[in-house]
Amino acid sequence: MTETVKLSAREQPHADIVRWTCPHGQHAAQGCVTCYHDSAEADPALPLWEVAVWFTSARPMPIRVLKDVRRHGCSFSLDQPSTPLVYLLSGQARAATGTEAVAGIVGFLIDNRHIVDAFTVTEVRAVHS
Repeated sequence: MTETVKLSAREQPHADIVRWTCPHGQHAAQGCVTCYHDSAEADPALPLWEVAVWFTSARPMPIRVLKDVRRHGCSFSLDQPSTPLVYLLSGQARAATGTEAVAGIVGFLIDNRHIVDAFTVTEVRAVHS
């Protein structure tokens, strides 16, 4: 099962907003620190999701920051495609739904503001492993 949404500056239809809102009331693209912490302590019986989050940042991130993300566990990886100021955060998360998994991965960025202080999510993808 794949859950995918491409986010843009345009308004989303109400059905998409509801679909991509986590149980804590946060839109997955805005991130949810509670979902992030929940996934770290998740029941191993919950589905494992492969999550990819593309985002832009107002300032470039140093290469050491890109490498340091791997030390945070959860099989996270932060890469910079060839486009300047565009980044890809990927990782695995255990969660009941793809929405919760995405909200948790984006919540990682919020919980670790020293990595990136301001960002805009442009696209997300969650694939049930």
